[in-house]
Amino acid sequence: MKIHSIAMADPPLRSSYGLHQPYALRTVIELVSDEGVVGISETYGGEKPAAAVEALRGQVIGANAYRLTGSLVDLIEGEGAGMARSQTHLVPGENPLDADTRTFAAIEIACLDLIGKSTGQAVCDLIGGRVRDAVPFSAYPFYKHAGGGGEGEDAREDEYGEALSPEQLVTQVEQMIARYGFGSVKFKAGVLDPEIEIETIKQLRKTLGPGVPLRIDPNGAWSVETSVKVGIALAEELSGGGYLEDPTAGLEGMAEVRKRLLAEGIDTPLASNVAVTSFADLPRSLKLDAVQIVLCDHHYWGGARQVQHLGKICQTFGLGLSMHSNSHLGASLLGMAHVAAATPHLTYACDTHYPWQSALDEITLGGPVPISGGCVRIPDAPGLGVELDVDQMARGKALYERIPYRNRDDEAEMQKQVDPNWKRVLPRW
Repeated sequence: MKIHSIAMADPPLRSSYGLHQPYALRTVIELVSDEGVVGISETYGGEKPAAAVEALRGQVIGANAYRLTGSLVDLIEGEGAGMARSQTHLVPGENPLDADTRTFAAIEIACLDLIGKSTGQAVCDLIGGRVRDAVPFSAYPFYKHAGGGGEGEDAREDEYGEALSPEQLVTQVEQMIARYGFGSVKFKAGVLDPEIEIETIKQLRKTLGPGVPLRIDPNGAWSVETSVKVGIALAEELSGGGYLEDPTAGLEGMAEVRKRLLAEGIDTPLASNVAVTSFADLPRSLKLDAVQIVLCDHHYWGGARQVQHLGKICQTFGLGLSMHSNSHLGASLLGMAHVAAATPHLTYACDTHYPWQSALDEITLGGPVPISGGCVRIPDAPGLGVELDVDQMARGKALYERIPYRNRDDEAEMQKQVDPNWKRVLPRW
């Protein structure tokens, strides 16, 4: 087992968590079989995720790849899996309560890639068979400062430019759609005054028309009252496949927003990847009618099979299902695509940060994974469908060693670049 800590440039994107640092961190795992076949996976980065995988070395070395995840099942079924799993106050990848499920998922995907490459089968076909050959993804626009990520001589080209107004945000989306063909838009809000963000969505609808579903996600930045106000103001714009994601913090707050919007005759679904982050959250969420669409993530839900289980539960209880994203490279994107391809009840296009990452940092052989017509096609090659680029891996590892960042801290970067007194406060409005 080889564990690689790497870094990649990340643009100065804004959210209610703060500001993205110039670099994002990833952990790449290689499992090498006795026949020399290599299975890979990519997960959250930094010292703690890498150390968590390293702690399993004694159970991994010499194991049967078909059986390994069975022997590690306590990571997703035992006490360590955690019952209080909210990510409302923590950026994804920094929540200690889902550390075990993240670690399990990283090992599982690497095992599936290894098995797939050994048997000549795609990962999605190993876990039940694909129901789609191409997986739809959404454009994922952010308010952002000028800059393309990186620092000093490693500063990257700013493809999209500054976007701190509705007009600039619309231009950003038009660029993304022109390049990647996205058919829906998930807009990261919770940054500017809600009236400005309402106007941003309205301008997107005016520019793109009703055929492009719009979603808005302020990551819990609004009070119940503000959430209801936004829901009423955007009832038309969020219709036709749109949704309102995590407008306020907690299941009780989400349930109250849902109740008040329904009382106004507005049935805009509420989505979540911070109020519902584990199976343990589902019973209460269903009882309260707090969340109508679950945005899962195989990285912290416990892997590919856990997402498939979640899909069947969502179908049973009439919930929609999509996938959350974090700053990632091609191996992670393909992991998402394979899981989504084998999950029938995936009712909404998935999120992806991939357009924000620079081709200079891509670690998969052959360069960036193509996104065409808004979709990622499952490669013809076995396993995940890619190999690691040795030179690019070395570059990413050298970059990790050179930079000071060892965990994601959007609040610290906001204090450094924008306001030394800035703190994440929920609700902010």
